[in-house]
Amino acid sequence: MKHKTIFACQECGAQSAKWLGRCAECGAWNSLVEELPAAEAAAPGAKRYTLAASAGSQLYADIDTVVAERLSSGIGEFDRVLGGGVVPGSLVLIGGEPGIGKSTLLLQAAAHFAQTAGPVLYSSGEESEHQIKSRGERLGIARAPLYILAETCLERILEEIARLRPAFVIVDSIQTVFSLKFQSAPGSIGQVRESATQLLFAAKGQNIPTFLVGHVTKDGNLAGPKALEHIVDTVLYFEGEKHHSHRVVRAVKNRFGAVSELGVFEMTGTGLRAVPNPSQMFLAERPVSAPGSAVLCCVEGSRPLLVEVQALVSTSSYGNARRMASGLDQGRLSLLLAVLEKRAGLNLIAEDVFVNVAGGISVDEPAADLGVLAAVASSIRNRPLQEGTAVFGEVGLAGEVRGVSQAALRVREAAQMGFKRCIVPSGNCSAADGAEGIELIGVKTVSEALEQTIAW
Repeated sequence: MKHKTIFACQECGAQSAKWLGRCAECGAWNSLVEELPAAEAAAPGAKRYTLAASAGSQLYADIDTVVAERLSSGIGEFDRVLGGGVVPGSLVLIGGEPGIGKSTLLLQAAAHFAQTAGPVLYSSGEESEHQIKSRGERLGIARAPLYILAETCLERILEEIARLRPAFVIVDSIQTVFSLKFQSAPGSIGQVRESATQLLFAAKGQNIPTFLVGHVTKDGNLAGPKALEHIVDTVLYFEGEKHHSHRVVRAVKNRFGAVSELGVFEMTGTGLRAVPNPSQMFLAERPVSAPGSAVLCCVEGSRPLLVEVQALVSTSSYGNARRMASGLDQGRLSLLLAVLEKRAGLNLIAEDVFVNVAGGISVDEPAADLGVLAAVASSIRNRPLQEGTAVFGEVGLAGEVRGVSQAALRVREAAQMGFKRCIVPSGNCSAADGAEGIELIGVKTVSEALEQTIAW
């Protein structure tokens, strides 16, 4: 009997009865792959799965809440991103560029779990047991009940989970796992969805915390169907520049904690080392009294960070002035430069503007606006900001400086790092009171902020 096939887009999951060069839904080129429909691919009489303890519905008032004690991974920064530790039965997806350190971080966490919680199963579809053992010796992992499984078959992995009953499971990576129910290649829409769903049932049914490693596309997004991110409880992104030693783990979805939480690590010869004071690391090489340099107080999740914003303004040699940003949104930079020109009277139409957040970190919150404008204005006038000054605030199109959230947290971090002055929105002055050893200067407009930061 000939089975009817469909063509599924590997970017968005859209289906088509025939092959198309371009997906009609998301517009991706050469992304449609031939697959069997889910109804035909599933085995007859397949077992029905459920995440609930009972088969029927329950009254909301009769449901008992269970507060599970979180498990420590042995890495403080990793526990911070997860919301205080690993929740039993949770399914976590971590993605990042190749070679960024995902496997290294999870192997370090697995070694700690094996020593404190019980047996750990590390299933790898990309590396052999010998490669993982070599990395473990470099990381200094001691003898522990850590089981390594070089396997890509989903059914074999589930059998090993049922046999070992581990306290922790790692699957590296979900794109290499395939189920015998489907004839499509590993990494396809059907395979990724089925593998993630079956691992979800295993994690919830046996109360085993499970970590999945995911590939990313050239745009930096997680590869595979969007349903993968909906299935898991937590989505983490591993970020970092290959030319810098530090790495950043950022939570973009967390059912058990705050989103946008951030953990900072430093890559060393013996693995990833947590950085307890990121502000000190980001400002360690900051030049003193240099034009075009401003210190920004930003917040990632619940963590305040001080980062250096650098700007360079030079006369354009061509007809069109260039605008380039690293660590900032390019469109936001163009908007802020227009505000600076219109509301502060600075002529930038024939100037090339380059803005960089030093250290390789990315900042995308509106509170960075005032720091960017201060750095650009400092470079234009070729005069440094007043010594010991930090800034933060959102800038509107009318040139007004708007208040931001968690102002007290930002001011407190600046005071702890030795800064004496902090330029803040006037609406945040009362909320930021109480920090000792630092002067708060409230501003309402961009022009007023520039007068307080740069000696004109």
